[in-house]
Amino acid sequence: MVRRAMSSLAGKRIMVTGGSGFLGRFVVDRLRRHSPKDVFVPRKADYDLRDRKAIARVLSDAKPEIIIHLAAVVGGIEANRRHPGSFFFDNAMMGLQLMEDARLAGVQKFVSVATICAYPKHTPVPFKESDLWNGYPEETNAPYGLAKKMLLVQGEAYKQEYGFNAITLFPVNLYGPGDNFDLTTSHVIPALIRKAIAARDSQAETMSVWGTGSASREFLFVGDAAEGIALAAEKYDDSEPVNLGSGNEITIRELAQKIADLCGFRGRLEWDASKPDGQPRRCLDVTRAKERFGFVASTPFEEGLRETIAWWESHRQK
Repeated sequence: MVRRAMSSLAGKRIMVTGGSGFLGRFVVDRLRRHSPKDVFVPRKADYDLRDRKAIARVLSDAKPEIIIHLAAVVGGIEANRRHPGSFFFDNAMMGLQLMEDARLAGVQKFVSVATICAYPKHTPVPFKESDLWNGYPEETNAPYGLAKKMLLVQGEAYKQEYGFNAITLFPVNLYGPGDNFDLTTSHVIPALIRKAIAARDSQAETMSVWGTGSASREFLFVGDAAEGIALAAEKYDDSEPVNLGSGNEITIRELAQKIADLCGFRGRLEWDASKPDGQPRRCLDVTRAKERFGFVASTPFEEGLRETIAWWESHRQK
């Protein structure tokens, strides 16, 4: 009988900021499979991580040995365009203060989950971690992307000066059941699903889609992302950043048509070129994650889309 080695997370007190959110719920589920002593999820109503006094309270209450920092103010292109100041300030203040106070409190490991929006606008495809500093991010996402990117700088600096074990992960665009389907703040996949189902149900002849459709994206199923984060928390201790992705690229035009087909919308897609495309291309080199801690995405894209569509069909108000 072959026995699996005990996880390094077993018996640990783990705090997951943002643990009640879309990604967070999946991460908490994966962590519990590693037999931790406790997984503590702070609620914003109880601990506003922009407030340093609240951070001191949550560290005192939870006494975490490991922190996985997922909490973020996020949204699609339109939300980023409307709120660049708050997206920058809120994300920067939460992360920078939390990592500093975690260091002072003797936390053993800090896992910072950043964003693919931190990459330069014209990064060569596939994005390699070594390209992170080779230009400015795409303008609509830059304040958010740079705020999260500062945690990479902080983690590397803290490792150098204090020996603090901080790692930084860069997941690509996520999707899956439980995603945000609010059209004012959602990302592209839930927005397209909601539009396609509404157009199908109303028997519309056309469906409006943002941009030209020429931009490309890579998508990672939320359950796969959670598995990658848990693996990194368990096995990865270097300060070098690591991409988390599927390694598969698709244009927005192809994506929109695929979602329309899966949702049963048979009308015509109308592209609104007055709306921005965002970053021209997005696809990751995922070699480092495989080599350093054995992460490989396993959910086929169409299967993940079907699960996401089924979730929205069962949860929407008709």
